[in-house]
Amino acid sequence: MRLAVTLDDRTQTVEVAEADGQFRVTIGEEVWEVDARLAAPGIHSLLIGGASYLADVREEEGWFVVDVDGESYRVRVEEETRHIVRTRGTGAARQGGYVLTAPMPGKIVRVEVAVGQPVEPGDGLVVIEAMKMENEFRATTAGTVQEVRVQAGQTVNAGDVLIVVA
Repeated sequence: MRLAVTLDDRTQTVEVAEADGQFRVTIGEEVWEVDARLAAPGIHSLLIGGASYLADVREEEGWFVVDVDGESYRVRVEEETRHIVRTRGTGAARQGGYVLTAPMPGKIVRVEVAVGQPVEPGDGLVVIEAMKMENEFRATTAGTVQEVRVQAGQTVNAGDVLIVVA
């Protein structure tokens, strides 16, 4: 499983493989074998590289607060694709307009607008299927659709321009 983990203002991709409480955690080039057990509600017993840790974990406003060895960390953990959609799926401004680009590779399921169509914030533009999940992208500003560069069934790559609104 690929996760996006945010600590303070820095986000890192973390890959986690699990089997019977044993985890292989990969961050960049570093790999850790972790034995994790729930010791009590909110308390996790961790064995990492032969060192034992107790982690007190609680959720606050969509973040996890993790207390370990007298240190406190505020961490957000989300599935990597969701993170990409949340942070990059809103498009980018282009000379007073709006350009929707694909935040990840996928397949166009549905195009919900046509050239010349006016849109308002929140109107659906396009639906992309990625990792067996459908992600609908909506207009963030009012305008008129200038270009539709995709069609249903088409495969797209991250960064491909999908819709242009001016």
